[in-house]
Amino acid sequence: MSDELTAGDLQKWVAGLDVLFARVAGRFGRVEPRRQARAYLTGLLAPVERKNGWQLAEAAGDATPDRMQRLLVSARWDARDVRADLRGYVVEHLGHRDAVLIVDETGFIKKGTKSAGVQRQYSGTAGRIENCQLGVFLAYASPLGRALIDAELYLPKSWLADRRRCAQAGIPDEVEFATKPMLARQMLGRALEAGLPVSWATADEAYGMDYKFRSFLERRGVNYVVAVPKNQIVAGATVRADTLVADAPPKAWKRLSCGDGAKGPRLYDWALATVHYETEPGYQRWLLARRSLVPNANGEREIAYYLCYGPVGTTMEDLIRVAGARWAIEECFQTAKNETGLDHYQVRRFDAWHRHITLAMLAHAYLAVTAAHAPKAQAAWSASHQQKFAVSWHT
Repeated sequence: MSDELTAGDLQKWVAGLDVLFARVAGRFGRVEPRRQARAYLTGLLAPVERKNGWQLAEAAGDATPDRMQRLLVSARWDARDVRADLRGYVVEHLGHRDAVLIVDETGFIKKGTKSAGVQRQYSGTAGRIENCQLGVFLAYASPLGRALIDAELYLPKSWLADRRRCAQAGIPDEVEFATKPMLARQMLGRALEAGLPVSWATADEAYGMDYKFRSFLERRGVNYVVAVPKNQIVAGATVRADTLVADAPPKAWKRLSCGDGAKGPRLYDWALATVHYETEPGYQRWLLARRSLVPNANGEREIAYYLCYGPVGTTMEDLIRVAGARWAIEECFQTAKNETGLDHYQVRRFDAWHRHITLAMLAHAYLAVTAAHAPKAQAAWSASHQQKFAVSWHT
């Protein structure tokens, strides 16, 4: 009985993978790269310790990693086209009108100076300055599941100022410098143009502090809850976020969870102020503050700040839910690195990086969709605009 169930599960797993690959197979024009892409994807999902060229080749029965390397470096296929199919697959299986788009970056520590975009720079993944590449990612999180759906490699100015170095790393001449928020806007634009069902977007303060990023979301009709630094000037005012929050009355703080974590509910004290400042009809702005329950080494309870924009009538609980959704992308990074080799690549070229990352995201999406379908236990605004401004705390 148990063996039959296991065999049945395996059969379903393979059938599901066949359906997924059929969606992208046409992107690989010739038979050889198509077969190799299928083998690469299967290897990323297999219990292989390090999902690099050598071990993926061994899992596929190849004597050398040459075919795997050709797939990433010289075969004719466009990773961006495959990512379009990936978005379609995720929406088909995990799409929901209450979904949240999440922007974040992750670091890939590397040796040497030849990998595209590598330099000594701060990596939030490592928590320090490292010699690394940085990828900006977009995740889709809905009540049905979450998955990575797009990615761009960040290229520092120092790289794009040296076109010879760029050529050696396969960076096309037409690629120009783009900040991380600019890369995020490009990915969000692709997702929205593809018609993904979504209600909200969220990001950390590196993106939330950029008024062009917030303005982009407003123009596209996407509500947001974005982290900002404590010195953020709140729209329409000359007052910092931390100064406003310092004046919050005690009754404004409410102890609520922003979602379940590994150790249970993520409890914080939250305060919300309505920001009475110009918006589109039917929309509202808020300043949301999140205060930790446990003091830090200095005896202070740390406070995080969020600028929010959404329909009139949005509740504090709704905004907190979106703020908490940002952890979903961290979980995606962890799963994709541990299970589908997101950071196991051994390539230096710009296009090869995008190809490996795309296939790793595709494998991760398959795991997310499979988990979602498994039987359950039954159960931006410019600060230069100076207009009438006020806040009112929710007590």
